[in-house]
Amino acid sequence: MRTTLSLDDDVAALLARVRKARKAGLKQIVNEALRSGLRVMAAPPAKRSAFHTRPVALGRCFLPEFDDVSGVIAFLEGEQHK
Repeated sequence: MRTTLSLDDDVAALLARVRKARKAGLKQIVNEALRSGLRVMAAPPAKRSAFHTRPVALGRCFLPEFDDVSGVIAFLEGEQHK
């Protein structure tokens, strides 16, 4: 199959470097690269293991409630916090 392909500058430079190192033709290197890359892209994503957070006992809470922010600040910093 014949087709026109526009390459980004970084891809063209890497392609030229690989061609020179392997002493191979453009068609061969492009086909190998496409096969390799497409195999990776077509493969299903790797299975991830579930992450579990272990609970830690922190002791009892010293504040009666958290709904009243000014009450929490007063408890922590004293009544003269303003």
